[in-house]
Amino acid sequence: MIQSTHNRDWLVRAPKSRKLERIEAYFRGHGYTTHRHDTYAIGITLAGVQSFNYRHTKRHSQPGGTIVLHPDEVHDGEAGTSDGFRYRMFYIEPSMIQQVLGGRPLPFIEGGLSSDPRLNIATRRLLNSMDHQLDPLEEEDAIYDVAQALDSAAGNRRGRRLLDYPAAERARLYIHDALGQSITLDDLVQASGRDRWSLSRDFRALYGTSPYRYIIQRRLNEVRRLVLHGMPLSDAALASGFFDQSHMTRLHTQAFGISPARWLKMLS
Repeated sequence: MIQSTHNRDWLVRAPKSRKLERIEAYFRGHGYTTHRHDTYAIGITLAGVQSFNYRHTKRHSQPGGTIVLHPDEVHDGEAGTSDGFRYRMFYIEPSMIQQVLGGRPLPFIEGGLSSDPRLNIATRRLLNSMDHQLDPLEEEDAIYDVAQALDSAAGNRRGRRLLDYPAAERARLYIHDALGQSITLDDLVQASGRDRWSLSRDFRALYGTSPYRYIIQRRLNEVRRLVLHGMPLSDAALASGFFDQSHMTRLHTQAFGISPARWLKMLS
């Protein structure tokens, strides 16, 4: 998703997603006239200064922070310098956030800008791989992270809830039994007998990671086991539940900081 920023404004959309829209854009000067969304607009400035009027004040977003425009809040957008600005943004319906928060008030970020590191990490996770379609469970997992980070960044406090260990364990065992096939959050809901967001919360609390990351790590471990027994990387990727070798390689590098081919070469 590399674009020239020298001659014209541009906007590109990431591959279609089930529950949110992702874009990347560049504007040399004026970007958007005053408008509003019925969704959250959450994103990051990649380069330049992104300026916008929001709640009667001029705001300026620079790389390193997070933009959070609340649903139905009027705003515009323009370059804050002559260099223009480049940014990435995703749009998510409040109902998606509310399904995670379970009836708590929608988080509101004062001023539309946040320096909260957890929120920035959760946002970048959704926006880092704009060329790739999100795996459905990866998307659900990222939405959970964003909702919780938003709630925390907004200063909302959460009470303690009881965890359902038997339900989370049923989901975990299902993952191991179905590792070589597609696994959705609906599959885990059915296996566990727990609603999707409570299961996501309990799984993280009990096993230290989300269902999606748990699945990916188990599949990567299986790839390593298979290739050490002589199976080619491409076959091991498919046998372990990945779309293809490229998909597996990207996630292996994210998880271990090294490609599987290089890891194998270092072992020989």
